[in-house]
Amino acid sequence: MRKDLYFIGTALDDLRDLPIEARREAGFELDLVQCGYMPTDFKPMLNIGAGAYEIRIHILGEWRVIYVAKFSSGVYVLHVFQKKTARTALADIEKAKSRYKQIKEKK
Repeated sequence: MRKDLYFIGTALDDLRDLPIEARREAGFELDLVQCGYMPTDFKPMLNIGAGAYEIRIHILGEWRVIYVAKFSSGVYVLHVFQKKTARTALADIEKAKSRYKQIKEKK
């Protein structure tokens, strides 16, 4: 069963700002998640919350899509950004945490 896809905050606009090749890859990976599969390159983001994952895209730079799919209501894209350093910036983690909290408050 395919889950609906929801974008929190500016995540959809941020996704649209990616280069077309990276955006296509992000769409492919999110489609896998919607269908119940894991992305091809990902890592759990336990510091954001239970069930949060980061999709890693290596096309024309480094791009990340942080999402949570553990809720039956759908897949929630929390944050989309370009990764410029080896460690994920604290501001990006905090933004994803805040958006995760918004979802949990509605449940």
